[in-house]
Amino acid sequence: MSALRRYEILLPRRFNDGTAVPEELLADTATELREQFGAMSWETQIIRGEWEHEGVIFRDELLRIVVDAPPTPEAQRFFVAFKESLKARFQQIEMWITWFDIGTV
Repeated sequence: MSALRRYEILLPRRFNDGTAVPEELLADTATELREQFGAMSWETQIIRGEWEHEGVIFRDELLRIVVDAPPTPEAQRFFVAFKESLKARFQQIEMWITWFDIGTV
């Protein structure tokens, strides 16, 4: 049995101004995670979300990307820094990255 930490990132299909995110930007992000951790998965179904920031309601179309990584401080630090990188890359006010511990057999 192996203990891992699963990170889930919601990647936007549209920038906050409503224009489409280029597929290459999504693919480059997936490649970066695969190169860092050896594997990643992503779902192509659209996840819809709504959120409010300073009185403005944003409607998102998102994809979920999943990375199973060792539950180490180094991996945690990577994702904290990666979030800031993603905010700039995707021109977002906020990015959502969650994690939870998993076990594999």
